[in-house]
Order: sequence, then C-alpha cells, then structure tokens
Amino acid sequence: MLSKRQLEERKIRQERILSSALEVFRSKGIDGATMDLIAENAGFGKATLYYYFSSKEDVLLSIMEEGWKSLLDSLEIIIQEGKDPRQTFIKILVQTAHNARQRPNLYEFLFQAPKAINITDSREQNWKQYQGRLYATLKGLLEDGIKQKEFPQLDSSLMFKAIGGLFTGMIFLGDKNDPVSEKDVEALLNKLITIP
Repeated sequence: MLSKRQLEERKIRQERILSSALEVFRSKGIDGATMDLIAENAGFGKATLYYYFSSKEDVLLSIMEEGWKSLLDSLEIIIQEGKDPRQTFIKILVQTAHNARQRPNLYEFLFQAPKAINITDSREQNWKQYQGRLYATLKGLLEDGIKQKEFPQLDSSLMFKAIGGLFTGMIFLGDKNDPVSEKDVEALLNKLITIP
C-alpha cells in the first residue's frame, strides 16, 4: 500500500508529464508529438512515462479529460446558484475566460484539439462527457432564456455555435492584458442577438 506522500508524489509526476506533454503537443502538433519527446520534456525516462500512460493517445486523452473536468468543476457553483438564465450564461463565459487566462495553453488546446483528434482507441473518451455536459448546460440556459424572453426566438443550437465561435475568438485573439468581463460578454451578446 502506498503512503500518502507516495500518492502525492505520483500525482505530481503525472501532472508534470501532462504539463510537459501539452507543451510538446503545442510545439510539434498532435501528429508530431512522440512519447520520446514527452518523456524528454518532462525530464523522465520512457519507463516512467509508460508506467503512467500506455501511449501518446492515453496522454492526450488524459489532458482532455482533466481539462474539461476542471472547467466543469469550476462552473458548478455558478450553475447551481444561477436563477436568471442570461446572467448565469454570462457568468459561465466570464469564468471560462478567467480560467483560460490562468492556463492559456491548456484552454487553447481544449478548444482546438477536438477538431484534430482522430483516436480510434477503444478507451472511453471521458472528456467528451464533460464537454457534452457543459455544452448541454449552456444550450439549456439559452433555451430557458428564450422562453423567458432574455434571448430572441432563435434556434438555440445555431445561437450556441455563433456565440461559442465569437467567444473563443475573444479569449484567444483578444487583448491578453485586458480580462474578459461581464460587460464585454453582455456587449457581445447585444451585438450578436438583439431582443426584438
């Protein structure tokens, strides 16, 4: 049985591997990344890397799962306490922007990698469950807001895609020194969707 200290050290090694792998994926691309490069960047031998992760795909899926789960966890209180769909929607976007400023490499990867991932690994891709729960929550807020006339009568899926694309651009292409605020998100929503 492992001691508490050994378990903590294991977690630190896993986090170091995932952080190093994220750097390798960003610099070499998903296809160009290798277990050798990940091990080298983490400062571990390949044996240590393979002890924790069976393949590059396993590493990638672990980054995605940890990232989407931590994003969803960071939004739990906002979602639970939200009474007004529009304000809850805005607060979720602001918190997501805050998270992205804290860990820009991770969040850029989370939002860009799904387009490039082509994994046929039989392992369950748990990150999709977290992403799906977040997206379903946001769409639900849009639908509730439409019913309460806080958003216009538009197709919620189309509205979600439009807002998501613009919001992602605001986070990653906007001013890195100026945090996204509720006022910014409200202005984005008002320009994009005006309530008749």
